[in-house]
Amino acid sequence: MKHLFDPEGRRALQAALQARPLLAFDFDGTLAPIVERADDARVAAEDAQRLDALSRLRPVAVVTGRSVADVTRRLGFSPQFVVGNHGAEDPGRVRGLDVSALDDLRGRLAVQAAELYAAGVQVEDKRFSLALHYRLAPDRARALARIEALLAQLDPRLRTFGGKCVVNVVLASAPDKGDAVVSLVRRAGCGVAVFVGDDVNDEAVFVRALPDWLTVRVGRDEPDSRAGFFLDGHAQMQALLDLMLGDLRAA
Repeated sequence: MKHLFDPEGRRALQAALQARPLLAFDFDGTLAPIVERADDARVAAEDAQRLDALSRLRPVAVVTGRSVADVTRRLGFSPQFVVGNHGAEDPGRVRGLDVSALDDLRGRLAVQAAELYAAGVQVEDKRFSLALHYRLAPDRARALARIEALLAQLDPRLRTFGGKCVVNVVLASAPDKGDAVVSLVRRAGCGVAVFVGDDVNDEAVFVRALPDWLTVRVGRDEPDSRAGFFLDGHAQMQALLDLMLGDLRAA
């Protein structure tokens, strides 16, 4: 990966914006910084203003692991599209997902609630998926081992993947973020996409991206990422939003 603010990256960004793309963003670690307590995450007011301005120039989408209801109240602006639960929850499309596949695991988590709490594991039920957070665990390695043991024999209708101090359980049949962004590009009437993300589930978009898309990973923590470019961290998102606004307004 090359840095987006290097000359090659700037040229790639300008070319993508000239193609009138969909602008799509992850939430945690991308539009909002990673925080100790997930409920504290918000888009900064000044960034929300930038995003609102962008949404008046191009279609903007937020594609997140959070539920739609949860993330919407944290944005501070109204994007044209919000897709939650790692791509499964899209208010603009009717899906026949059988969420009952999660019920057995829900029951086992309830039975072991006290043990999980003692290990510092927080269970988040988002209807279409479950998230087992361990960021606040006193011993993260122990908490992760407890989660992995619990999920060792999972219903084949489910799949798991990791993240930043979280293990996600999703429906195996559900769309992922890559599916979601491909669909959004078509629905928005765009030919290309600019997508910015920072975590494991964002790799689904990076892998699916067509050659004329621009994909950006926030952070250098995954050297094998399939993103085309990277930013050093969330602190550079404000500069990226300013570059986008400047380029679009100059077009």
